[in-house]
Amino acid sequence: MNTPPPDSLPQPQRGFNTSRRGFLKTVSVLPIALGAARLASRATAAPAAADALPQIPFGRYSMSRLVCGANPFNGGSHLSVFVNKELKLYYTPEQILKTLRRCQEVGINFWQSGGKLHCELYQQLVAEGSKMHYISLGADPKEIETYQKRGCVAIAHHGEVTDRLFKQGKLDDIHDFLKRVRDAGLMVGVSTHMPAVVDAIESKGWDVDFFMCCVYERHRSAEDLQKLLGAVPIPVGEVYLQSDPPRMFKVIQQTKRTCLAFKILAAGRLSERREWVENAFKQTFAGIKPTDGVLVGIYDKFSDQPVEDAGYARRFGAVRVDVGNKS
Repeated sequence: MNTPPPDSLPQPQRGFNTSRRGFLKTVSVLPIALGAARLASRATAAPAAADALPQIPFGRYSMSRLVCGANPFNGGSHLSVFVNKELKLYYTPEQILKTLRRCQEVGINFWQSGGKLHCELYQQLVAEGSKMHYISLGADPKEIETYQKRGCVAIAHHGEVTDRLFKQGKLDDIHDFLKRVRDAGLMVGVSTHMPAVVDAIESKGWDVDFFMCCVYERHRSAEDLQKLLGAVPIPVGEVYLQSDPPRMFKVIQQTKRTCLAFKILAAGRLSERREWVENAFKQTFAGIKPTDGVLVGIYDKFSDQPVEDAGYARRFGAVRVDVGNKS
């Protein structure tokens, strides 16, 4: 297996085949692919049984250890404005629904997203008879009631806002939002890209059900990067270090709360080779608790990613956890 050197990420190779985000060949100015390279295709990948994915307890629910993320649907690549536009062109509301239906077919029963449009799409899924559950991100107390009425089962405080307030010494400002989520009868979560945030909330003993944990601390300041690397990359802010995931895995292991690890493929930077994708899933499931899950964005234009990712979840996340008679 090819492994990248410490504190660096693999560079793209010329001549790789169209795969998970092969559309990047149409934007050749980009140096990296957006999603995980896949060898399986729609023509050969058979649907997995709906009950085949390992499950974990999530409040009164039973959650598949693989959760569908939101960024590709939102056009948020964390790579380039060109890639963002390609995602938005592909993910029409109809295509989002099609992808989510496929996710449910292979056993993925939770979707994490946010915003009015996606809430409406979720309601359409439910009207069709879908059993998928919905987790939202949020930071505006005025939105809590809307999410609750539209069938959301949990809200996590938005990670970008969480981390900004933490850096400003204002983490306590989010506590009222969390209390309001609880008062609405929803599960309470906090999203973050920083292990220190999880430690801080744990030390405060807040009433929180789960954390959403980015395994890469991708938005360090220029000053932080100068101290850490001795240089400041361009652009500043989107730096992914191989040494980051172990730091987040450590705090995930230390909390008893359910954690959903996300950006395990470094926002597509580990997507060029199948072995890199496989290793990312393997290391993540090995690094988190048996009661934790993995949240992954899906871009299925060129291959059946729901099936592919479900295969990794069954292979590396098959830890038996008693979930009782949960829905």
